Amino acid sequence: MEIITKDTKKIVILSDSVFNKHYNKSLIHQVLESYRTIGRQGTKAQKNRGEVKGSGKKPWRQKGTGKARAGSVKSPLWRSGGVTFASKNKIYYKKINKKMYRNALKSIFSELIRENRIILLSNLNIKQPKTKILIEKFKKFFLKKIIIITISIDKNLFLASRNLHNIQIKNSMNVNPVCLINADKVIITIKAIKHIEEILT
Repeated sequence: MEIITKDTKKIVILSDSVFNKHYNKSLIHQVLESYRTIGRQGTKAQKNRGEVKGSGKKPWRQKGTGKARAGSVKSPLWRSGGVTFASKNKIYYKKINKKMYRNALKSIFSELIRENRIILLSNLNIKQPKTKILIEKFKKFFLKKIIIITISIDKNLFLASRNLHNIQIKNSMNVNPVCLINADKVIITIKAIKHIEEILT
């Protein structure tokens, strides 16, 4: 398939096996769920009655005091006692095969091209690390949420974009399905799209 750059009007030929796949909704859903699940921290932890600090001695004798019987000050019924079903650290993980992940990315990129949400540029050079220059460069696209993908993250580009909450900078190795789905437009260089093509082939 062919795609034209916005800046130099150059025709770039891309592989149909990567950028012309049908939109597999169920596969993309699985990959997104897996990606989001892996991102969960799972660091919540509580102490059960065996882990709470305190004496193991019976507080008072079983009978004759007039009080309810008690066997431990660490009982969940008591203040500062253990938690009955205590939460523990957990690693959240949903396995996704490499082939499934690659096919999901192919499907997403193909749909982005069909919806004209990919803007291909020959280069993304910024001479000075100024936000004003970056805003002026992309003003004509009238964009809301942008992801800029380059072969390697330029220092000036990174510094110019870090104050803009609606712009993300990614290199071609770190592109993920969540950022692609959430973006209104994806701005990508020729070198970066060719590198992604090599990775997904």
